[in-house]
Amino acid sequence: MMLLIKPEYYGEFVDDLAEMHRLRYRVFKQRLDWDVQVSGDKEVDEFDVVRPVHLLLRSFEGRLQGCVRLLPSTGPTMLRDTFPILLDGQPAPRSEKIWESSRFALDISPDAPKASGGLAAATYELFAAMIEFGLSLQLDRIVTVTDARMERILRRAGWPLCPIGKSRPLGNTTAVAGYLEVSTDALERIRRAGRISGPVLWAPVIGAAA
Repeated sequence: MMLLIKPEYYGEFVDDLAEMHRLRYRVFKQRLDWDVQVSGDKEVDEFDVVRPVHLLLRSFEGRLQGCVRLLPSTGPTMLRDTFPILLDGQPAPRSEKIWESSRFALDISPDAPKASGGLAAATYELFAAMIEFGLSLQLDRIVTVTDARMERILRRAGWPLCPIGKSRPLGNTTAVAGYLEVSTDALERIRRAGRISGPVLWAPVIGAAA
């Protein structure tokens, strides 16, 4: 099940968001050993307080498997405010038609179900959710900062990154900034490769019957 958590629903999903921060800690601090800000067993940074949208993926058994954070490019973004070196002197995107994705993380077992290209089915579900969210806002593109490993995954999934500048070493990884296409064609490619039969997003409607 995919959860789309907008800022106005934070109070209804406190436990889910805390679990998300613990997942990010396991992935970014413990597994990848990135230089990230932590608070106890949670990974939290300054972009979590500017009211982003979160996409959370749960397994059928209820375990949190993955997440991604989305922010409008008209406000604070990681690319503009933390990694401007990746722009190679170009201006950071600032448009109502472009949002930024960050903190894409998966914490799944090695024997988790796979789809095309040997990629986890959960990877495709999160990608599809990102595109569906973008289409719901009539976005043109999603901008992101990612590492070389994730760039390869995006290419294998059929959703290749269009780089903005050159890749550069950042900490213990190599990072690059770029754009991801938001279109019905991109969504169909991801659904087909991920063997996804329909929409993946579930948006909470507080006070209404399920």
